[in-house]
Amino acid sequence: MVYSASASVDHFPGASHQAKLTLEIVFGSRVLEFCHAGHSVFWEGDVASDAFMIGEGLLRLYRILPDGRRAITGFAFPGDVLGLAFHDRYLYTAEAVTDVRLRRFPRRRLHALATDCPYLHHDILRVIAGELEAAQEQMVLLGQKSAEERVASFLLMNARRVGKGQAVPISFDLPMTRLDMADYLGLTIETVCRAVTKLKQAGLVSMEGRHKVFLHNPAELSRFAGLDDFELAHPPWPKPALPPVETDPIETGEPGRGGFHQ
Repeated sequence: MVYSASASVDHFPGASHQAKLTLEIVFGSRVLEFCHAGHSVFWEGDVASDAFMIGEGLLRLYRILPDGRRAITGFAFPGDVLGLAFHDRYLYTAEAVTDVRLRRFPRRRLHALATDCPYLHHDILRVIAGELEAAQEQMVLLGQKSAEERVASFLLMNARRVGKGQAVPISFDLPMTRLDMADYLGLTIETVCRAVTKLKQAGLVSMEGRHKVFLHNPAELSRFAGLDDFELAHPPWPKPALPPVETDPIETGEPGRGGFHQ
């Protein structure tokens, strides 16, 4: 069961201003919610009642295969919106890798608003198109690239999303575990570790501790991964800032299933 702390906020400015609604404005009207690391925002198969915009933190998106294996289909970063492309049920589980702050909005209400709001309609189409593009990129990643190319592509993807500045070496925190990387890249943990070691030996990357990553030559790493020239100044996904409002943590007696927890 999904527990919601969002206030029922359906009041927006008059019709002339409502026509200029965007996803950022709509989600900004909702209360900020909190989800602890290791707990789920929603589960695969649950009724898709809400869409979510991530304010802080990281979510892993995964499906469970019939034989029990976990397949990570992606990660959700600050500014990402989840839940717009579903029909009646969520197709994957969204689980917090780190502590996460987010906002939710009822999907039916959101699509009803978009009927009369061209800006909002365009925003929704943009998000859905981005999901399709990411799915195609992962198909190429899994179907055509070597283990080293997959790991290099994964590091570059994260640098574009969370890397700060363009000074070389580019540094960023990688909160995912090696198991997360393996389940996303279709590899074993041992293969991921060997691939990282090869990239280190080539002088392309280095690491500090378990999560700090340094890209020493992102352009060469991009060529190695079979990607276009690395460009951190223009990341492929926008990261809108959400206006701060009160945080509403949620408690439930059902840890780890379908809700946000303290």
